[in-house]
Amino acid sequence: MSPSLRLTPVVAALLLALPATALAKPIVVAQPADIRSTNPGVNRDNTTDGVILNVVEGLVGYKANGSVGPLLAKKIDISQDGLTYTFTLRDNVKFHNGKPMTSADVLWSWNRYMDPKTGWRCLGEFDGRNGLKVTEVSAPDAKTFVMKTDKASAVFLDTLARTDCAGAAVIHRDSVKADGSWDKPIGTGPYMFDSWKRSQYVTLKKFAGYVSPPGEKADGYLGKKVPVNDEVKFLVVPDPSTARAGLQSGAIDASQITFSDYQELKNNTDVAIILPQEASKHSLLMQTRDPVLKNKKLRQAIAASLDIPQIVMAASENLVKDANNSAIPATSAFYDEVQKKGYHYDPEKARKLLAESGYKGEKIVIYANKRAHVPSYQVAVMAQAMMQAAGINAQIEVLEWATQLDRYNRGNYQMSSFTYSARMDPSLSYEQFSGDKDKQSRKVWDNPEAEKLISASFDEFDDKKRQQIFDQLHEKMLDDTPLIILFNGATAWGYRKNLKGFSVWEGKPLMW
Repeated sequence: MSPSLRLTPVVAALLLALPATALAKPIVVAQPADIRSTNPGVNRDNTTDGVILNVVEGLVGYKANGSVGPLLAKKIDISQDGLTYTFTLRDNVKFHNGKPMTSADVLWSWNRYMDPKTGWRCLGEFDGRNGLKVTEVSAPDAKTFVMKTDKASAVFLDTLARTDCAGAAVIHRDSVKADGSWDKPIGTGPYMFDSWKRSQYVTLKKFAGYVSPPGEKADGYLGKKVPVNDEVKFLVVPDPSTARAGLQSGAIDASQITFSDYQELKNNTDVAIILPQEASKHSLLMQTRDPVLKNKKLRQAIAASLDIPQIVMAASENLVKDANNSAIPATSAFYDEVQKKGYHYDPEKARKLLAESGYKGEKIVIYANKRAHVPSYQVAVMAQAMMQAAGINAQIEVLEWATQLDRYNRGNYQMSSFTYSARMDPSLSYEQFSGDKDKQSRKVWDNPEAEKLISASFDEFDDKKRQQIFDQLHEKMLDDTPLIILFNGATAWGYRKNLKGFSVWEGKPLMW
């Protein structure tokens, strides 16, 4: 930091409150909330994933275009019947403790994930609960890892790559203590985990022994990966004005910013601003087992009461122009004319459906949070006003994000203004919120016919036939109205122009 740098009082106070090491010269990335844990794919959210995926890697990963390719694997062979995957590992990959990575480490990591005691987010995707089961894993030699499944799946590799699963990251067994409890992530990524001061910051250090995947340029989580700095500090800055001031002064190198700040910083000569489009889904969830909202006509009335384009424009301060009621983002090759169908603002229809539903003015609570970089609260306020105008007794309860997420995971809500992180394949996007609530209480759409269609989409490799399935799902979802998908995300970011090579993918900073 230049001695002549002039800081705003709020940022100066922030930095003075940090240890002296914060003034060294790490790259400082502001984030609106603390991480939830350092345990990959366990007790996580999108902010947590954005930090941890700089530290750990899996056998496969996402490219920038959302397709999947080898990461710690250099080659993947799939048997003719689609049931056996043979991963040949890359050479000379090391863990952060200097130990070479072998297939024994992949096997140990996988077995740990499949132990229910680990609490891995994605256990249900591989233990048969969601339609596919990994029946056998083996490490026949140091460079080969084999996985066998009970059925062929068009999205098996996509599921392994999912960021909420931490890419099924391969970690060294020294990541856990002697008693099996979690310690810290020892991965293979370009950065090593250094420290975590809760509610303040996480620091990562460059891994000098990092061996990049092949490629001439960076490509999402694949391609050429060169750590941009010796140290990165992910600084918790809940207040957007503090983050903006830090960007302007140079005290912060990169940060998510609000839509308002995007407009304000457009002409700043020292700060670059970007608005990368995402496949995340801003939604209003409805608990279909709630005594009031189990009534489908009432849910349809709520949908008809909402002027969704107006909600989208207000929530994004006119930066996002298009609503999207589909589980498939408009950028997808599977987004066709059927997927463009959506809900229509029709107050008269809403009142008619309310009368038919037998609704008697029962209170309907919308949970929301006030995180600066998601439109949860803004969406809830607009929805409440429109629902009340139609005669629906809608109320808002603002929760801390951790509390709202916990209630979502337990299915404990009536309505929730909620953002789903990205799922690149349509099957995974539908599966994200669909399923048997008795098995997974976080599921929103519990419809056996939809589950059969989703299961069929996992099994189908022909794109035209998959499209037909997705179109049926969309029509059925619009009719059931278990949730109202409003629009896809676009997270605004600002970064200092001297920070070369900085990029963001699906809301997560890539520090290489």
